[in-house]
Amino acid sequence: MSKPLAEELIKEVEKRRTFAIISHPDAGKTTLTEKLLLFGGAIREAGSVKARKASRHATSDWMEIEKQRGISVTSSVMQFDYSGHRINILDTPGHQDFSEDTYRTLTAADSAVMLIDVAKGVEAQTIKLFQVCSKRGIPIFTFINKLDREGQSPFDLMEELERVLGIRSVPMNWPIGMGRELCGVYDRIKNQVELFKGNDHSTIEVRKVEDYRDPIIREMAGDFLADQLINELELLDVAGDPFDLDKIASGELTPIFFGSAVNNFGVQTFLENFLELAPQPTSRVSTAGPIEPTSEKFTGYVFKIQANMNPAHRDRIAFLRIVSGRFDRGMSVRHVRAGKDIKLSQPQQFLAQDRDIIESAYPGDIIGLFDPGIFRIGDSLAQGGEVIFDELPTFSPELFAKVTVKNALKHKQYQKGIDQLTEEGTIQVFRTTSFDDTILGVVGQLQFEVFEYRMRVEYGVEIQLQRMPYQFARWIVDEKIDPSKYRINSVLVKDKKDNYVALFENEYAMRTAIDKNPTSKFLEMAP
Repeated sequence: MSKPLAEELIKEVEKRRTFAIISHPDAGKTTLTEKLLLFGGAIREAGSVKARKASRHATSDWMEIEKQRGISVTSSVMQFDYSGHRINILDTPGHQDFSEDTYRTLTAADSAVMLIDVAKGVEAQTIKLFQVCSKRGIPIFTFINKLDREGQSPFDLMEELERVLGIRSVPMNWPIGMGRELCGVYDRIKNQVELFKGNDHSTIEVRKVEDYRDPIIREMAGDFLADQLINELELLDVAGDPFDLDKIASGELTPIFFGSAVNNFGVQTFLENFLELAPQPTSRVSTAGPIEPTSEKFTGYVFKIQANMNPAHRDRIAFLRIVSGRFDRGMSVRHVRAGKDIKLSQPQQFLAQDRDIIESAYPGDIIGLFDPGIFRIGDSLAQGGEVIFDELPTFSPELFAKVTVKNALKHKQYQKGIDQLTEEGTIQVFRTTSFDDTILGVVGQLQFEVFEYRMRVEYGVEIQLQRMPYQFARWIVDEKIDPSKYRINSVLVKDKKDNYVALFENEYAMRTAIDKNPTSKFLEMAP
C-alpha cells in the first residue's frame, strides 16, 4: 500500500463513528437523533415529532406517511461532523412491524445506542433489537430518557437491564432528583454537575466539583436530594460494576447515561463521552476472511434499497456501507453477484432525504448509489477481487395477503411497484404454483398499510389486499417435492428466486408436514 494512502485511511477511520439508535416506539429516539444533529450543526432547529400538523417535522422522518402518522417507518441515514469526528447515525424504525428493515440496518453499524424510557423501562421491541446487537457482539450504550418525568429508580432500571437483557451496566452519570424535582445530573467520570436552570429548564449550567459530597451540590439541590445522591453513589461505588473498556467493546457491559432529549439535557455530555468510548469502523466477515477497514482495496455492501426518495424523479437509492479502502466518485468496482464491473458516478451523502454528491468517502461511511435496478440487498462491491460479505438476514413473514390490481390497465405500474418494493425489503412476494396468484408476506400489519399507501401515491396504482389465514412460512429444501402433501391447512408457493416455500395456517399443520416429509429440510429463512 502506498504510504500516503495508508496514513490517510488510518486517520479517516479513526475519525469515524457509525452507530444505530434502537428503542421501543415513543421512547424518544427521533428526538434524540434531532438533538445530536443540532450539536453537529446539521440542522438549525429540531422538528417536534408530536407537532404532526406543523410545517416542521423530524429530519429523519422524511416519507409523507411518516409525517402524517408521526412514526418512523423506514431507516434513515444522517451524517455530520462534531468535535473532529465524522458521525454516521442510522436512525431505525422503532415500530415492531418494521423490524426487518431495522435488523438489516444494524449490520451496517459498529455500535448501538439503546434508548430507554425512564418510566417504562425495557420494552418488547428493545429486547428484540438488543438481541440482534448482542448476537453481533457490538458495543451498546444506554441513554435513559425522559428524566424530566417521574420514573423508576436508577437502581431498578439497572436491575431490569440485567434481568431482562442479561447485560451488566455502569452508570457514567447519576440523576439528582427526578421529574419535577430534577435539578441536575452528576458526572461520575469528570466530577462535575450539569444543572437544570430556570423555571422552564431552558438553560443548562456545568460546574466542576470535588466529588459527589461537594457542598456546592447541597447548596444547589437541598439537603434531601444531596443526602440521597451521597447514599446512592456510595452504594454504587461499593456494589456497582467497575468501568471496563474491554467489556464495553465486547458488548458485555453497557455504559448508562441519564438525560432528557426533549430538553437537550445530558445530550451533549452523552455525545462527547460516546465519541471517546465508541469503536471506530470495524472489520467485516467475508468469503475472503475478515476485511479490515484500513485495507487499501475498496469494498462495501448494500444493506438497504429505497425507492422514490425524491418523488419528483422516481429514483431508487442503494445504501452502501463502506468496509475498506477509499471510495472515489467515478471509480469502477466489481459487482460480485452480477459478475461485471460497474462505474459509480453519482455517490451521495445523506441527511435523511437531503442529499449532496460526494467526491470521496471512507470506511464506516454510508453512501447512496443511484440504482437503475441492478442492486439487491446484500450485494457486495469490491475493487480487484471477488469478495462476498456475509448474507444479510431475511426473516420469515407472519402475515399474508393475496394482492390484486383494481385496474387491469395499470398492470405495468403495478408490476414495477411490486418489484421495487420487494427489492427494498418492504414486503416479500410469493406466487402460487397452481393459479399464479400473488401473495405478499410481511412481519407486521403496518407493512401492508405502507405498501398500499406507497403503491397508490408513488406508482398511481389502487390495489386490493385479501388477508389469508397463514401464519408460518418455511423454505423447503428437497430434490423431490410433492405438492399434493401441502393441501390441508397449507399451500405451496415459490419466492422471487423460485425457491419452494410452504405456508401453514397453524403449528399443527406445520408439524404434520414435517413428519410426512422426512427427507425435506424446513428452513425459517431463505436458503
